[in-house]
Amino acid sequence: MTYLMQLCIDNAASSVAKQEIFVSNSAGQTLYIRGVIASNFDANAADVIASLNKADPGQVLNIRFNTPGGDVFQGKEIAAAIKSYPGKTIGHVDSLCASAGTSIAISCDEIEMSKGAFFMIHNAQGMAFGDKKALRDRADLVEKIELSIVDDYTEKTGKPAEDVIAMMEAETWMSAEEALSHGFIDRIAGAPAKTSNAWNLAAYANAPAALAPQPPAAEPAPAPTPVPSMTQANTNRLALIQAL
Repeated sequence: MTYLMQLCIDNAASSVAKQEIFVSNSAGQTLYIRGVIASNFDANAADVIASLNKADPGQVLNIRFNTPGGDVFQGKEIAAAIKSYPGKTIGHVDSLCASAGTSIAISCDEIEMSKGAFFMIHNAQGMAFGDKKALRDRADLVEKIELSIVDDYTEKTGKPAEDVIAMMEAETWMSAEEALSHGFIDRIAGAPAKTSNAWNLAAYANAPAALAPQPPAAEPAPAPTPVPSMTQANTNRLALIQAL
């Protein structure tokens, strides 16, 4: 099973209650890239592109990210649509932007990231079945996809390709400060916040402990029922006898 299949299975329940991904009101217009990036999930290319077509290019479009990643091709399609959007786009990494989500984020004109959030890049992955030729062909395809992602990252960061490749090989999780120092984001926004995570990240090898699912709070133990003293018990018994 590939990491993408595991990611979709682990987080499927989070996408049952479908949410509006585009909001336009007096506060501005916002597009949400939330959840697994894949067909039939909240963050899918068709819905995102439909939202971009509804947006007013005369206003800033804020794109807010909270995603564990997903399908690289869906991510590429979304990123291309954002790049071709005629208005200004500002990406906001509010809590987590991982894997394919990062390719979408760097397609925005500007990116800011909240303190306490995480930004993760890693190697492309895929599933293969067949004889040795089919497996080699699949490996070559995955490498081509990976190198296209490297090109996107080097264009954004200005880092040498070999440095980006090393970071991807290591499955690198970056804090806001680290993402800024490596050039993946443009600025840090907001005061430090307690890190929280809504997604199951078991498909990844190096997810920070701070993003591990937290056990539910233990129910407080019920207060013990006071036991009457012997003196009080005898008094109660005597009152009952007298009443009879």
